[in-house]
Amino acid sequence: MRVPRIFRNSSLLIGALITLAIVLLALLAPYVATHGVEQMDMRNRFAWPSAAHWLGTDNFGRDLWSRLVYGAQVSLSIAIMSVGGAAIIGTTVGLVAGYFGGWVDLLLMRITDIFLGFPAIVLSLAIVAVMGPGIANVAIALVIVFWTEYARVVRSTTLVLREQNYVQAAKALGANPARIIFKEILPNALGPIIVLASLGLGTAIIAESALSFLGFGLPPPTPTWGWTLAYGTRFMRDEPWLAIVSGATIMITVLGFNLLGDGLRDILDPRQLSRGGNAKK
Repeated sequence: MRVPRIFRNSSLLIGALITLAIVLLALLAPYVATHGVEQMDMRNRFAWPSAAHWLGTDNFGRDLWSRLVYGAQVSLSIAIMSVGGAAIIGTTVGLVAGYFGGWVDLLLMRITDIFLGFPAIVLSLAIVAVMGPGIANVAIALVIVFWTEYARVVRSTTLVLREQNYVQAAKALGANPARIIFKEILPNALGPIIVLASLGLGTAIIAESALSFLGFGLPPPTPTWGWTLAYGTRFMRDEPWLAIVSGATIMITVLGFNLLGDGLRDILDPRQLSRGGNAKK
């Protein structure tokens, strides 16, 4: 019996398993956390992993496992909001620019180039510094930074799709531009958008962690992965475990999203299919 191709893609399967595990931990945080997120035990500061504290404790005696589990809620919430907002804005800009072309395309792409001209981390730091800390503000800052990627990719895809026969037929039948864009072109452009979004989730988690690490993310004592890592680096020489566990959590999560994105690209990109078929021949 032939195994479906989706189950033969190791990157997709491993990435999906890691992602599913992280999401479940975040959703079930109140049930899988062994201690209160702010519960302190000053007699067990910097404790190494044990039966009482699975991943040890931090400099305030707080259970590291519980803080990382609750931190997953914060990091995933910001990642989903920022990627969702960036995908909506960037996809809309890319569709409009690619379909209409001309001065519309020129104007929208020059605006995109202006945003691309700023280093991502510097722009996000400036936005958060002006707007202040908070989940919504950090998500908005990341949306402003990341929407340009979707605009570029979707525009390129739209330039190809608008010349297809089914789009020309819709024009000949008198369909209005909005219907053509969102009913004919968008469904066929979802593949690259889904891949970019899955990869973008990992990038958003790194960006949020970087902002928190630099002191511009969510204020303490919010249990974010960036804050946990920042605290850990202060005691890296004597108590390296705190930083190692925090950094490994971010690394594994981002790896999961990247593997998932690579696997989805192999499944959804027809060019990958054609290259794979030619290689087998």
